[in-house]
Amino acid sequence: GMHPKEKADTITVMEKIGHFLDDAVRKLYKKAKAKGMTKIEASPFIAENLKLAKILKKSAKNWDGGYAMAGLLGHGDAFVLRDPAGIRPAYYYKDDEVIVVASERPVIQTVFNVPFESVQEIEPGHALLMKKDGSMSMQEILEPLERKSCSFERIYFSRGSDAEIYQERKELGRLIMPKVLENINYDTENTVFSFIPNTAETSFYGMLDAAQNELNKQKNEAILKEAENLTEERLLEIQSHKIRTEKIAIKDVKLRTFITDDSSRDDLVAHVYDVTYGVVKPNDNLVIIDDSIVRGTTLKKSILKMLDRLQPQQIIVVSSAPQIRYPDCYGIDMARLEDLVAFNAALELHKERGTAGIIEEIYEKCKKQLKLNDAEVINHVKDLYEPFSDEEISDKIAEIISEETINAKVKLIFQSVDDLHKACPKNLGDWYFTGNYPTVGGNRVVNRAYINFYEGNPERAY
Repeated sequence: GMHPKEKADTITVMEKIGHFLDDAVRKLYKKAKAKGMTKIEASPFIAENLKLAKILKKSAKNWDGGYAMAGLLGHGDAFVLRDPAGIRPAYYYKDDEVIVVASERPVIQTVFNVPFESVQEIEPGHALLMKKDGSMSMQEILEPLERKSCSFERIYFSRGSDAEIYQERKELGRLIMPKVLENINYDTENTVFSFIPNTAETSFYGMLDAAQNELNKQKNEAILKEAENLTEERLLEIQSHKIRTEKIAIKDVKLRTFITDDSSRDDLVAHVYDVTYGVVKPNDNLVIIDDSIVRGTTLKKSILKMLDRLQPQQIIVVSSAPQIRYPDCYGIDMARLEDLVAFNAALELHKERGTAGIIEEIYEKCKKQLKLNDAEVINHVKDLYEPFSDEEISDKIAEIISEETINAKVKLIFQSVDDLHKACPKNLGDWYFTGNYPTVGGNRVVNRAYINFYEGNPERAY
């Protein structure tokens, strides 16, 4: 552990734990030897008296990051340790026969056929410790930080079959609907609602709930307005008005373009989607919801072109997530700022408005912080976005992803950070959207990512 040959996270962690494990074993062996034990007798003595929690406390003391890591020692003891901010998820279930840990609750529920309440969460900064005899304990290893569980897990990565996540995703759709209604001028009659498969489907249902509430309101207002002269025929006409929902986008290949490697993503997204013809009229608004817009590649290379073939008057792309402005450094592959379409939109706005000098100013500020301690580093990339409203950046993103061949008007609507927090109250980790990183190392990573961007360095920032 003193001079590791490699610096990958896994190697570093194993070196660190291995160092303190060796130290603990050596001390226990000395005790066993002092008691007159043979080497064969010393082995079970060491296994029984090894304090795994103490080893983990020493090993993890200065770790910075988001993790739920599992380890198995040679003699049979095991552990699962979760980061002190609770960034990455970890759930467990225990009965007389098994102890199982997974990053998602419904996986355990399905495999072991157990109810929601039987699956517990490993608390931030704690470790689930398992002895080889099957006994289990939960111990605090690191002092918990302010809880900042990853919100993107709830929006995109985790299974939508989780009871809580399903409701949260529906709420994301409901909360964004008022913005959608404003942009279609409350014209639900000439609007088709749909979603981009597959993870946005649940948010779509939430959006529909809100759309139906609006339609019911419109029906009530129409009935009350015409009450004195309302005929049965007119009443039936009002009541027959329905929200128009269609399955517009069809995913032909069961792949997630977000997690496809850079070299093959463009080719993949050009062929992964198809559309349903004959259900959109030329004077229609087409509202289609997606879980998030990260790079904008899928929209630009494939989806918008295909939706435009349906000849709608307006295409409104709704993101159930806010604008993704900052890189991740806790296990999700968003390491480069220049890959983020929101970042590129901000750059374009500065260039258009004659304020491009700030691009170099931020670079100089980031460079000055390279020698500071992590706790002293601040996120200067926030300065890039500060002059612009969310809507200004959204409109610029719409321009970037809309090629000249697109005939329909294209509008982008993003979830607000406040509404994200309302929908996912237990997962307030929002650094992708706000730049408020949950650990001190996050600010160093985002500044390094900016330096790499400015210098044309394609390397990852961590």
